[in-house]
Amino acid sequence: MEKREQLYEGKAKKVFATDDPALCIVSYKDDATAFNGAKKGTIAGKGVVNNKMSNLVMQYLEKNGVPTHFVEELSDRDTVVRKVQIVPLEVIIRNISAGHFASNYGVEEGIVFDEPTIEFSLKSDHLDDPLLNEYHAVALKLATREEIETIKTLAFKVNDLLKAFMLKLGVTLVDFKIEFGRTPDGKIILADEISPDTCRFWDVKTGEKLDKDRFRRDMGGVEDAYQEIMRRLTEE
Repeated sequence: MEKREQLYEGKAKKVFATDDPALCIVSYKDDATAFNGAKKGTIAGKGVVNNKMSNLVMQYLEKNGVPTHFVEELSDRDTVVRKVQIVPLEVIIRNISAGHFASNYGVEEGIVFDEPTIEFSLKSDHLDDPLLNEYHAVALKLATREEIETIKTLAFKVNDLLKAFMLKLGVTLVDFKIEFGRTPDGKIILADEISPDTCRFWDVKTGEKLDKDRFRRDMGGVEDAYQEIMRRLTEE
């Protein structure tokens, strides 16, 4: 399958048309951004890690009952996916306090919740991805009530599966952001990516951060963290 015209370029990926109108090719970049593009940089090899991890995780989720857009990995950076209309909601599941949650609510990082939380934000860089609730999402016609219920059910299922998957690699799943898409027949499926760009991963034993927080917070060792996740994935 070959790339045709470029349909879209985001902060971390490019999307290309193919000769099949139902399929696209996603190409992962090494570009890194934080704070909705305010901070820019490059993480060498990031695109390869994110592509391969997303594909491994999506296949694992599919086998366990979560429908995804994954079709076929073409190369280290390119993957065929089902073409969907992205629901403009960022869906964030949190198991432990960190990042915006900690700063917004004035709590320390590392508080383990009794049960996971879910939040939605509007997918809009220029508005700084504002938080919204289900009523806002319906009022703005971002999704129907039925679609939101489906998204919530799938998001919590992804959390359960991904937590177990990462724990086998010696990694604690702190939180993550996912996105969903609508297929032409209106089905809601998991889209976008699951990677150190979109998840917070902490080493189970040391608490060391193995994700994009190292870039956001100028902690150093960014490439090493991504490669460590890749090493654990491939060894497993």
